[in-house]
Amino acid sequence: MSEKTKYFRIKLLEWNRLENRRLMPWKGERDPYKIWLSEIILQQTRVEQGWDYYTRFIEAFPDILHLSRAPEKKLFKLWEGLGYYNRCKNLLITAKYIAGELNGKFPDNYADILSLKGVGPYTAAAIASFAYDQPYAVVDGNVFRVLARYFGISEAIDSTVGRKQFTRLADELLDPADPGRYNQALMDFGAGVCKPKQPACTTCPLNKRCTGYRNNSVTELPVKAKTLTRKTRWFYYIIAEHEGKIYIRKRTDSDIWENLYEFILIEKKKPLSIKKLLNGPEISSLFGKAILSIESVSAMHSQQLTHQIIRGRFIRLKSAGGLLEKGFKMVNAKQLARLPFPKFINSYLGQPSE
Repeated sequence: MSEKTKYFRIKLLEWNRLENRRLMPWKGERDPYKIWLSEIILQQTRVEQGWDYYTRFIEAFPDILHLSRAPEKKLFKLWEGLGYYNRCKNLLITAKYIAGELNGKFPDNYADILSLKGVGPYTAAAIASFAYDQPYAVVDGNVFRVLARYFGISEAIDSTVGRKQFTRLADELLDPADPGRYNQALMDFGAGVCKPKQPACTTCPLNKRCTGYRNNSVTELPVKAKTLTRKTRWFYYIIAEHEGKIYIRKRTDSDIWENLYEFILIEKKKPLSIKKLLNGPEISSLFGKAILSIESVSAMHSQQLTHQIIRGRFIRLKSAGGLLEKGFKMVNAKQLARLPFPKFINSYLGQPSE
């Protein structure tokens, strides 16, 4: 181990012991179930957002057996608003597998943890090190950033070569005597000191040997090779009331918001006037010759996802006849409130129409 590497570990652990005040409800947890739950929630989610979800999940499902028996609707309702709903689906699959195939005992080695549905190398390393003190380095966005800046690594973190380089370095830096404490310290350091924006470089305990700081290249690191492009999709939701009830369906395709509920959806490749939409072929195929009365039309709503932007409007109407298309069911207002909907729809339901 080089002097620069030794210095990094010593100073990091010293900072952790004397200055780290970052609080989280799962920090220091040894129960693999709770660690797993927190890590799944935090995938693609900020700590501040995931905190309350974690607390509610633990209250509702204190252990893996309780989670394995959870009704799917209740689970997705609790998850509502977190996004990336496949994580929630995998939670239930994994819980049922552990309860049924492993007699409720969470796997206690890295390889078996990694084989669980929805668990990747990062999550497996976190569970193995935090719960079982096994020497596996956790490499997340915070770790990429700290290592890239301190060691001056210009290799892209989203390249195959870059990932291998960072993983090797993280393994070399790991404190084998207390891997869980070291992993947590490094992630906390990235979140609180070596932040993405406005890092605390002038007071950083590593700044004397930080290559990025000495070369004035902190803001340029870490490097990413790929530029994210987002496509725009146009969603027009028809909230159709018939005989006092609303038509809804569950999204079952391998698309965004799978397993959540929605109203009648007409998707377009480009924006469309409400007049053209209502006079279009989709409305005719849905309602036939039934008399429709338009109650309200919402303002434009928008939600940005990782790889796409959803834009659209909500049209409330009353239909004198039933819906011709199959796959929908009718619910009243009380039933509607108990169902899990995507954030895009909930943002509308919480606001009045124009």
